[in-house]
Amino acid sequence: MGTKSLALRFLAEPSDVNFGGKVHGGMVMKWIDQGGFACAVNWCGGYAVTVYVGGIRFFKPIHIGNLVEIRSKLIHTGKSSMHIAVDVFSKKPEESHYVHNTHCIIIFVAVDKDNHPITVPAFFPEGEEEIRLQKYAIRLMELRKGIEEEMQSFQA
Repeated sequence: MGTKSLALRFLAEPSDVNFGGKVHGGMVMKWIDQGGFACAVNWCGGYAVTVYVGGIRFFKPIHIGNLVEIRSKLIHTGKSSMHIAVDVFSKKPEESHYVHNTHCIIIFVAVDKDNHPITVPAFFPEGEEEIRLQKYAIRLMELRKGIEEEMQSFQA
């Protein structure tokens, strides 16, 4: 069993820009997946695949040259699944205050070499914040059930 959270830091590069001169949303989504993946595999000690990305919210743009920090935190586990909250922050390198840019939840499933789900270590929340985040993950699972039912008619 690894750590419950981790952070990735790097500079937003000119190749990350969109037509509006800000970091492209697709690039931010890639970073979110990478940060979530690193957190998930660190927790389970093996390989994991993304099975769901939900509720991605872009609050503020990221500018080229900003220092970007991807904060990933395990908030709930199932038998083989890991729910990871991912938040993206950025700031000018010379400043001290980070701006909250993006938030989402990603669910990963730990898999073996044949891509079959395997059991992950259970997450037991410690403290009020972890308990609150686990309740948040469970509530989102309940809400997703209704969304999935609604979407099934369009998936045929």
